[in-house]
Amino acid sequence: MKISLIIPTYNREKLLSKTISSVLNQTVKIDEIIIIDDGSTDNTKEIVNNFQNNTIKYIYQENKGVSNARNHGIKIASYEWLSFLDSDDIWEEEKIEKQIKFHKQNPHIFLSHTDELWMFNNKIIKQKKHQLKPSGFCFEENIPNTLIGASTLIVHKKVFEDVGYFDEDLIACEDYDLWLRILRKYELGLVDEKLITKIAGHENQLSFSTKLMDRYRISALQKHLDSQYKESISNEIIKKCDILIKGAIKHNNQEIKEEYLKLKMLSTN
Repeated sequence: MKISLIIPTYNREKLLSKTISSVLNQTVKIDEIIIIDDGSTDNTKEIVNNFQNNTIKYIYQENKGVSNARNHGIKIASYEWLSFLDSDDIWEEEKIEKQIKFHKQNPHIFLSHTDELWMFNNKIIKQKKHQLKPSGFCFEENIPNTLIGASTLIVHKKVFEDVGYFDEDLIACEDYDLWLRILRKYELGLVDEKLITKIAGHENQLSFSTKLMDRYRISALQKHLDSQYKESISNEIIKKCDILIKGAIKHNNQEIKEEYLKLKMLSTN
């Protein structure tokens, strides 16, 4: 079972070394490490060049966003099994070994994830009950928010050929969108151990710099209104509209308020 790893990165010279080191320190070797530098203006290239390893492929592109960077990596990957790692996350040493073992024991499952440790300003964040990692056919459990961390995932390339790639029109929640499309058709495996450390709270984090995140989640949900989960999806869209409306009222944004009042009415009918 050979694996291509895709690491998208943008101006994370302070974090990238630890991320790459955590890959090279795996108990089972990754066959191909594709680092897509999405237009960095810092010393990212020099950081990568410090690692003298023939499995690493460094590719620079003009800044096109994380979805484009991941899609680029998927399309040029040499191997059928793909893994992802955000350039601010860290793998535990046995992460890949344990997921390979899982897939060998479950050859009918084409994607798996693991549990993860969350760190915010060097403090562990305790996960709540509704954030526990799911497995099986679990589309509905992921409707409120995605329960899959990109850096935990291993997935067969055939899945992307079937459901498509990351939506490059979404500047945020692109992973939420894709996981929903995948989970609508595929069973999800789980290695129930904290095999990655997710670092939050640093200045260069997309979720902190993107406003109105729920509008992108709504766009993702609307793609599934033709499914058997229509009622659950409509209810979730209404909840997210209420959040956006409340925020618009607070910030006196009449345009956003009217947009999501109208969408809420349509979803209620």
